[in-house]
Amino acid sequence: MADESGTPSPMARKLGQYTPVRLTADLSGLSEKERRMLPLLIQAAQEMDTIFWRQVYSPRDSLLGAIGDPGMRRYVLINYGPWDRLDGNRAFVSGVGARPPGAEFYPRDMSKDEFKRAAGASSAAGNALRGLYTLVRRDSAGGLRAVPYHEAFAEPSRRAAAKLREAAALAEDPGLRRYLELRARALETDDYQASDLAWLDMKRNPIDVVIGPIETYDDELFGYKAAHEAYVLIKDREWSDRLARYAALLPALQRGLPVPEAYKREKPGADSDLNAYDAVYYTGQSNAGSKTIAINLPNDEQVQLKKGTRRLQLKNAMRAKFDKILVPIAEELIADDQQSHIDFDAFFANVMFHEVAHGLGVKNTINRRGTVREALKEQAGALEEGKADVLGLYMVTRLQQQGELADADLDDNYVTYLAGIFRSIRFGASSAHGRANAAQFSFFEERGAFARDSAGGRYRVDVPKMRAAVDALAEQILRLQGDGDYAAASRFLAERAVVSPAVQRDLDRLGSRGIPVDIIFEQGVDVLGLGK
Repeated sequence: MADESGTPSPMARKLGQYTPVRLTADLSGLSEKERRMLPLLIQAAQEMDTIFWRQVYSPRDSLLGAIGDPGMRRYVLINYGPWDRLDGNRAFVSGVGARPPGAEFYPRDMSKDEFKRAAGASSAAGNALRGLYTLVRRDSAGGLRAVPYHEAFAEPSRRAAAKLREAAALAEDPGLRRYLELRARALETDDYQASDLAWLDMKRNPIDVVIGPIETYDDELFGYKAAHEAYVLIKDREWSDRLARYAALLPALQRGLPVPEAYKREKPGADSDLNAYDAVYYTGQSNAGSKTIAINLPNDEQVQLKKGTRRLQLKNAMRAKFDKILVPIAEELIADDQQSHIDFDAFFANVMFHEVAHGLGVKNTINRRGTVREALKEQAGALEEGKADVLGLYMVTRLQQQGELADADLDDNYVTYLAGIFRSIRFGASSAHGRANAAQFSFFEERGAFARDSAGGRYRVDVPKMRAAVDALAEQILRLQGDGDYAAASRFLAERAVVSPAVQRDLDRLGSRGIPVDIIFEQGVDVLGLGK
């Protein structure tokens, strides 16, 4: 797609922000039944796409049918709608208007005040309207009512549950069989806690699937509503064995956080574990725009405090982003004498400890304002991602000092971390990760954690100053979360999560050099060699 002069069209430039990656994995260690499970799990995952479209843009087919340009149709599919997730959710299809902050979770004509009045009518009404697993719709009188997901999305939920039960019948691992059966029931009832607990109990299963309504990023009105997604995963046993010991260090790391005792009183769940996987299928929220490379679940605060979480490092997706995106970014923006510190093991560790760090701090406010997620509403996602970023680097530093990461070169972690900030800022203001990294950049720049060479336009990390800035930012975010101070969190992100014109020019250089922003997947049973 180019004009007569050979200049790429605007849509070609947008599509060029993504580079394709084939999602493959070594299936040789799977049994015959396990190989037969994979297509069933992929079919269940595809139903999450159906539901997610209805949560973020409806009707999908009418939109696609009205677009004649195949490139634009492709970009709609990448973004799950006509708004560009890498460009602050700006419309790229004419006539669609601005993206509703509440997506399709709420009536488009509903105001925040109307919702608050309806939610305040009674405790039951408030719980239902604010629920993670309900849509808000108008009743016959024009008022607001809650519609449970399992009713609103009954048919795709039923189909997905049926495929999970078929897969469960083939599962040789009893923990996986139980989880699939419980997750199928959860899709039909919206009661996910039992399946979350069963998922945490799984330890030896070579195949995994994360499926259902999980993250709340797409609800930019209140941050209440979870969107559907799925991942189908193959465990990398060798890498998982290398990572297993770190989860046991969580309690001591929690005690050492740089905040007063009240902000670290909660104890991380003792059953947390850490494993590496190759992803073979993404759908729904996880596949929209920028792609996830690590998972920390479940999000249920009660489950986290009772049993902890599982951290899943998606090694093949992570490697693709490192090779295709982070290394070229570093070559363009990191000082020549620090290029040698761009290292995949450091990138892997930074991402891994980011996920571990989600388990630190508090899940409940210290002043009875409810959970952090409830108190901070739509600001919660970006603040939580920022916390995990800085505490992840804090943890790498402490563990290296304690001899747990004796072979680590902290300069590698810090320089790779800065290159990673540039990578994530490019996800845009509509991404919690993008906002979090923009806020970190602003904070670190103010503290002198790095300096920009004005002549060459390259950045050099000052490691001692960055260590001090990491501790200071960690304390600030942990206090905001523990206090549940919505107004202060909103001010912090409004002031910090802004890309300056100078930084934007540097980011524009990356685009002009053809460095992609993110990856898109070639995936499915044919890519895996399982097609008939």
